Amino acid sequence: MRIGIYGYGNLGKGVELATRMHEDMELVGIFTRRDPGTVHPLTDVPVYGADALSRFKGEIDCLIVCGGSATDLPVLTPMLAKDFNLIDSFDTHKNIPTHFEKVDAAAKEGGTLALISAGWDPGLFSLARLYAASILPSGKDYTFWGRGVSQGHSDAIRRIPGVVDARQYTVPIESALASVRAGENPELTTGEKHKRECYVVIAEGADPEKIATEIKTMPNYFADYETEVHFISLEELKAKHSGMPHGGSVIRGGATGLDGEHRHTIEFSLKLDSNPEFTASVLVAYARAIVRMRAEGKVGAVSVFDIPPAMLSPLSREEMLAKML
Repeated sequence: MRIGIYGYGNLGKGVELATRMHEDMELVGIFTRRDPGTVHPLTDVPVYGADALSRFKGEIDCLIVCGGSATDLPVLTPMLAKDFNLIDSFDTHKNIPTHFEKVDAAAKEGGTLALISAGWDPGLFSLARLYAASILPSGKDYTFWGRGVSQGHSDAIRRIPGVVDARQYTVPIESALASVRAGENPELTTGEKHKRECYVVIAEGADPEKIATEIKTMPNYFADYETEVHFISLEELKAKHSGMPHGGSVIRGGATGLDGEHRHTIEFSLKLDSNPEFTASVLVAYARAIVRMRAEGKVGAVSVFDIPPAMLSPLSREEMLAKML
């Protein structure tokens, strides 16, 4: 399977490394909107300018689009889906239905297959929510993220004029998490489940108060949360916040029995040393499914809900039955 990478930040580097672990995949190239001469990959994969991508139509089985959800993916994914089977990791949950519609129209126009919002949330956590709610229809869902660096939220801060670099940590509120795990099924607002910690480097002469206000009032990202903004030096950011840990849990508390007398808790959890490398690993596994489904004639946009689990594995059906069922 011939894989291409569009965009070469932390996620693109993760995809580059992840493809090396799959014997049935070949990395065709990295495509960047930057000067290709300034991009230095971790392996010997060739680097091309984004304008060279059109020459590879028909030569790439699945393009993995590695951009930010704030401004990149809403434009890039529909544009690229007209010519390539692809995957993105669009993670602005509120806007997923609109994004899906735009990508679906573009992919059907081009006769391609496009998977949107893959990764671990949305992605694996989405599946956990679906499975849990289907099994325990009488119950409540809760999702907790962190403590960890959110790539999407960090990218959204970096897009603010005057910001040089930034890291945003999503932090669960421990009392809320303990209540859910105890089966109390509390009513929690968005802001009662998490808070957000932002570590921001700004340019000389930039107004910190203005930037802090813009962060705290940013819709879909920070406006609904208790948000702390800390301005630090670039040296401190590199020394103390260069890692990309993350993780979280999807929890559903539910009941069975004649009068709901038997309580059950389903929990799916992740603890990640590297958010981008794990996210990239999910995308690469799903690339296999996209190539297979397109070969069967499927076109348009799909989500993780539409993809049979067996499509992800390089194993034969017989091997899956013998080793995993």
